[in-house]
Amino acid sequence: MSCSPPPPAHAVSSGASLELSLDTAGDMASAALSRQGSLVAELTWQCRANHSSELLPAVERLLAVAGASKNDVGAVFVCRGPGSYGGLRAGLSLAMALAFGLGVDVLGAGRLELEAYQQRAYPGPVCAVHRAGRGELAWAAYRQCADDLLELAPPQLSGPDDLAEGAPEGSLFCGEIEPLLAATLRAREPKAPIVTGDAAIRRAGALAELGWRRYAAGARTQGPFVEPIYLREPNITKAKPRL
Repeated sequence: MSCSPPPPAHAVSSGASLELSLDTAGDMASAALSRQGSLVAELTWQCRANHSSELLPAVERLLAVAGASKNDVGAVFVCRGPGSYGGLRAGLSLAMALAFGLGVDVLGAGRLELEAYQQRAYPGPVCAVHRAGRGELAWAAYRQCADDLLELAPPQLSGPDDLAEGAPEGSLFCGEIEPLLAATLRAREPKAPIVTGDAAIRRAGALAELGWRRYAAGARTQGPFVEPIYLREPNITKAKPRL
């Protein structure tokens, strides 16, 4: 795979000065305000299943801290998943509603690439992982490429052993790495670097920075909808036919 330089930056309107970033793909929710990708304010909190009730108040609090209003938002960046159906729906719905109501662009980015982006200082491959239920893991691998990421392995589902075998050699592992998974990874590669604790928490500040870089380079969502990334169909019970 080749690593090409980024395209020339497009002119971006400076009429509205802030970008709003929303990440609700996991139990830890995060929202940020930035100006041309530079963080102005951020909230990251344990949300669990309360995204739909907690997200909008968090955005209003951010705006108050920044001394701004919704009309100061010139673009909305949102995490597309993979992740919980309810959490993603809350984040994507609010992002698209705000973008439509304010008449601004909305741009999505994947959860796994955002986790990898936070570890972009690592000189080799970065493998981002999160729990996907049913004993499976969602993962993908990336490498820093100019101001963006080069995808080495696309988002996919597998068991811990298949992840250990399929990850690029020399990978740094980040995201949701539990002790049992860490032991599995180190059985294959004893010196594998593994990011855990606070350094592994995904923050909307990373989405703000990566989103702005792509937005300034001309990336846009085509149409009013941001498509979520699901590696497994949502577990929704179909309505029973009426008798």
